[in-house]
Amino acid sequence: MKVLKKILLVIVVLVVILLIVAAFTKKRYAVEREIVINKPKQEVFDYVKLLKNQDNYSKWAMMDPAMKKTYTGTDGTVGFISAWESDKKDVGKGEQEIKKITEGERLDFELRFIKPFEATEHAYMLTEAASPASTKVKWGFDGHMNYPMNLMLLCMDFEKMIGDDLQTGLNNLKTNLEK
Repeated sequence: MKVLKKILLVIVVLVVILLIVAAFTKKRYAVEREIVINKPKQEVFDYVKLLKNQDNYSKWAMMDPAMKKTYTGTDGTVGFISAWESDKKDVGKGEQEIKKITEGERLDFELRFIKPFEATEHAYMLTEAASPASTKVKWGFDGHMNYPMNLMLLCMDFEKMIGDDLQTGLNNLKTNLEK
C-alpha cells in the first residue's frame, strides 16, 4: 500500500509540474515561407486569391484526391468559403474563408478545423514585386494552443511540420505558374 501511495504521489507531482510549466509556455506560434516566382505580381496575385486554385498547389489539398469539396460564395472575394471533408484522419474536415483582400498584395483567410480536432487559425498569402517580371510570395500561418495543450509546443516542431508543407505548396505554385 505504501508503494502505491508513493507512485500516486509521484504522478500527482509530475502532473502539477507539467501544469505549472504550461502556464509559462507560449501559446502562439507563427510559420512563414516564401519563394520567388518568375511571373508579374498581378498575375500571381490573381491566381493565389482564388482558393479553388489551392487544389493545384497546396500539399494539404492533394493529400486526399477523393475528398469532398464544397464552395460557398464567389471565389476571390471576401466571404468565399472553401470546405473539405475526408475519411483520412490527417485530412479531416474543415473550411477556410477569405476574410480580407488587399488587392494585388495580401489575402487573409481563416482556417476552421472541425475534425479530427477543433481549431480556428489565421493564414495569409502576400505578394510583392521582386522585379517587374518576378514576384515574391509569402505564405504564412498563425496558430495558438490553449492551456494546457500548449505543452505540445515544447515537443512538437510546428515550424518544421507546417513550414515544410507550406514550402511544398509554394514550390508547386512556382512550377505551375512558370509553365
